[in-house]
Amino acid sequence: MCSRKRQVFDENGHVHFVTFSCYKRRRILDTRKACEIVVSFLSSQLQLNEGQCLGFVVMPDHVHAAVWFDEPGKLSRFMQQWKRRTSLEIKQYLRKERPNYLPDTRASQPMWQPRYYDFNIRSESKLNEKLTYMHMNPVKAGLVGAPEEYPFSSARHYLLDEPVGVDIASV
Repeated sequence: MCSRKRQVFDENGHVHFVTFSCYKRRRILDTRKACEIVVSFLSSQLQLNEGQCLGFVVMPDHVHAAVWFDEPGKLSRFMQQWKRRTSLEIKQYLRKERPNYLPDTRASQPMWQPRYYDFNIRSESKLNEKLTYMHMNPVKAGLVGAPEEYPFSSARHYLLDEPVGVDIASV
């Protein structure tokens, strides 16, 4: 069987629904601080790359986001930097605040799985479908009873018009 390299189509005008997971699906993002780190760097990396966020959710073992860039070719660099910077910051936090969680044997392991999944969204109906999927993730996982109760998601922006730590672009 021939293995093919996965392609990312970073086409102008398309929203990217991206997903990336913690290494070996560990629940690294099960603390408020770890989630805040991911959200903070989502915001800063979007600003640096002149991107926009249309929605996101940070789950205990993975992250989803819908992002858009005005120029093609920015997604890969954005994802690389977002994952790299959060990895460094979360590892530092875990070493300091939760040393038993990241013992020496796992300290050298990556924080994230090496790749990310990218799905190009080409219609408003597909975007709404993906936003609903993201916002319902914490409910389906039993973390909250309703999407707007989960603090690390854009659901509160859409349902309550509250700030969520990232500027959310209008749909």
